[in-house]
Amino acid sequence: MPIIEEAKYIWMSGKFVPWEKAKVHVLVHALHYGSAVFEGIRAYKTKRGTAVFRLREHLKRLLDSAKIYRMESPYTLEELSHVTMELIKKNGLEECYIRPLLYRGYHSLGVNPFECPVEISIAAWKWGKYLGAEALEKGVDVMVSSWNRMAPNTFPAMAKATANYANSQLIKMEAVIYGFAEGIALNHVGAVSEGSGENLFLIKDEIIYTPSLDAAVLPGITRNTIIEIARKMGYEVKETHIPREMLYIADELFFTGTAAEVTPIRSVDKIVIGNGKIGPITQKLQDEFFRIIREADPEYEHWFTFVK
Repeated sequence: MPIIEEAKYIWMSGKFVPWEKAKVHVLVHALHYGSAVFEGIRAYKTKRGTAVFRLREHLKRLLDSAKIYRMESPYTLEELSHVTMELIKKNGLEECYIRPLLYRGYHSLGVNPFECPVEISIAAWKWGKYLGAEALEKGVDVMVSSWNRMAPNTFPAMAKATANYANSQLIKMEAVIYGFAEGIALNHVGAVSEGSGENLFLIKDEIIYTPSLDAAVLPGITRNTIIEIARKMGYEVKETHIPREMLYIADELFFTGTAAEVTPIRSVDKIVIGNGKIGPITQKLQDEFFRIIREADPEYEHWFTFVK
């Protein structure tokens, strides 16, 4: 997993703050109660210049997550978009990972968060491949986790909230301890959900399957991107419930996410998927995904926000 490479500035509630001075009080509400929502966004160096990939969709999801948790953002989507572009320029970044965080700040400490101010920060820094540089080409070995994703009406899976990632950490740590790159979680009824921080796709008999949103999955932006690309390429995509055993007999499997991008899975619970190499459909989808980004394909102009 790539470490954080420090940049010059982090934007914090209206100010560009030097990286080393971007701090909060130890008693901020979010630190104690997980009262924060966030996003992960990438900016790529394309043939047409540096561009943030699907910025508006990510910021819209950030504000939707905040709304679910009854947090009113002090900034609009347009203001956050503008600040993000300014931050990339001030940090002199051609490619980067962007992390907006909207959180309950310092005021009082109790489960009731309403008196705590809603603060926001945006950081951007150079970041490598989430599951390793070779993962995109060779794939990763994963396990089905003993930890399930949250049941309905417990935590809102559609919100990208920091509290949800306590569950993700358990999934990830278990996988790492047992020698795997990642874990796949099941939902409360034993159907396939997602990885600790990635959506999942399964290919069987040239049909592409992915768990539906009611399987306690995050509505991923890259997930949506791959669904659109796959359908445009002529593939049938089904959003549905997937039984665990279907993982083992899949022709191909892959993860998607802003961090993971399109990462093939070569084995699950030490059962080899296909021939253990990236499958032909996964390869085509991965190639097309990166081609669109590399060229900032004008056909998908609405997916790119260019840093002028």
